[in-house]
Amino acid sequence: MLFNSISFLLFLPLVLLGANGLPARWRNGFLLVASYVFYGAWDWRFLLLLIATTGIDYVAAQQIAASTSGARRRRFLLLSIGSNLVVLGFFKYYDFFVRSGAELLGMLGLPASPWTLSVILPVGISFYTFQSMAYVIDVYRGELPAVRDFRNYALAVAYFPQLVAGPISRMGQLLPQLQKRSRPTAERVQIGLGLMVIGFAKKVLIADLLAPEVDRIFTHPGEMTSGLLLKGAYCFAIQIYGDFSGYSDIARGVSELLGVRLMKNFEQPYLSQSITEFWRRWHISLSTWLRDYLYIPLGGNRHGAWNTYRNLMLTMLIGGLWHGANWTFVVWGGLHGSYLAVERMLGIGRDRPAGRGVAALGGRLARTVLTFHLATLAWIFFRAPTIPAAMTYLGGLLRGHHVGDVGPVPFIAGAAILLIDLPQYRSGRHTVFLRLPWWVQSPLYAGLCLALILYGGSEVPFIYFQF
Repeated sequence: MLFNSISFLLFLPLVLLGANGLPARWRNGFLLVASYVFYGAWDWRFLLLLIATTGIDYVAAQQIAASTSGARRRRFLLLSIGSNLVVLGFFKYYDFFVRSGAELLGMLGLPASPWTLSVILPVGISFYTFQSMAYVIDVYRGELPAVRDFRNYALAVAYFPQLVAGPISRMGQLLPQLQKRSRPTAERVQIGLGLMVIGFAKKVLIADLLAPEVDRIFTHPGEMTSGLLLKGAYCFAIQIYGDFSGYSDIARGVSELLGVRLMKNFEQPYLSQSITEFWRRWHISLSTWLRDYLYIPLGGNRHGAWNTYRNLMLTMLIGGLWHGANWTFVVWGGLHGSYLAVERMLGIGRDRPAGRGVAALGGRLARTVLTFHLATLAWIFFRAPTIPAAMTYLGGLLRGHHVGDVGPVPFIAGAAILLIDLPQYRSGRHTVFLRLPWWVQSPLYAGLCLALILYGGSEVPFIYFQF
C-alpha cells in the first residue's frame, strides 16, 4: 500500500478513527492488526515471514534476559542474528551471489550454469530485520529490558508508518511510546499534518516530476550528450532525496497523528560541508545503525589510523550492499568509504568554528558545492543498472560535449528543495513553516494541497521500497 495511493487515503482515516476512538487497552491490538493489513496488502504470504521473524526475536530476547549463562545468552543472540541474516540473505541476495559465483567461475575458465530461483523480494525486509536484530543485541548488551508483552513488541516491529522504508527505529525510543498508548494532542495533529504536506510535496511535486527524465537518461546513457548526462545526475540526486526524505516526512507525520514520535531520518544533507557531515544528515537511522552495530564492534577508530580506514571501508561496503543485490551498490558504498577515509586522513569533517565574513561564507559555500558533487558522482553508480552502464555514463560525462543541454530543470528542482531545506536548516526545526503567521501559512499549505491534487494520482512507487 503506497502512501501516495487512493487505498491509503481510505485506509488512514479508518485507522485514525479506530486508534483514537477505541479504549486504550484495545488500541495497540487494533494498530497491530491495521499494520498487518497494511503490509499484507502487498502480498499476504510475506506477512507470515514478518510474523515468524518477530516471534524468533521475541523469544531470543526473552531467553537472553532470563539467563545468567554467558554461553546460553550467546546462543540465543546468534539465533536471532543468524535467522535474520539467513532470511535477508535468501530473499535478497541468493540469486545475486549465485550469478556472481557463476560469472567468476566463467572468468577462470570454469563454465557454470547458475541455479537461480527468481526470489521475490519482500517489501521492507531490510528495514524490519535490522530493527528487530538491533533490539535483541541491545537486550544482550544490557541496554534494554526484554519486553514482556508480545503484542507491543510485534506492533513495534510492524508499526505501519515506518515498516516498509523506515526510519529504522530503535526499540528504546519506540516501545515506551507504544506502551503509553497516548492519544495525540492538537499541537501534534498540526505537526503531523504539516509534515505530511511537506513530505507529499517533496515526493509528488519534485521527485515524481523528475522521475521520467531520470529514467530516460539513465536507460540510454550512450545516446546522451554530456549536458544531458549531467542533467540526469543532478536530477537523480534531487529525485532520490525528495523521494526518500518525503517518505520519511510522511511517515513521521502519520505517526504524529497516532501520538507517536519517530526519529528524524534527514537533516538537510545537501547543505553538508563534508561527506562525514553528509552521513550525519542522510538516512540517519541507517548511518547510526551501521555505526553502533558494525563500525564500533569492528573497532571503530580505537586501533590506529589504518584500522580506522579499514573499518570505515568495510562499514560502507556493507552499507552499500544493504541497499540492494547489485555490484553497483557495493561500488557506491566503496566510494563513500573512500571519501570518509580520505577526509579522516586530512582532518576534514571535524567540528570547526563557523567563522564570519565574505571569505568564511565563500569557504562554506565551496565545501558544500564540492560535497554535493561528490555525492552526485556516487549516485551515478547507485542509479545505473550495471557497472558497465555506470562507466558508459561517466565516459559520456567526461567527453564534455553539448554541456549546455543540462537546461534549467535541475536548477528549478534544486531551488524548490532549498526553499524547504534552508528555513529548516537555519531554524533547526522541521516544523518551521508552522511558525509562520496564519495569513502566510494558510495560503502556503492550501497552495501545496491544490498542487498535490492537480499533479498527484500517478502512484509512483517510493525508491526505497526496493530495499
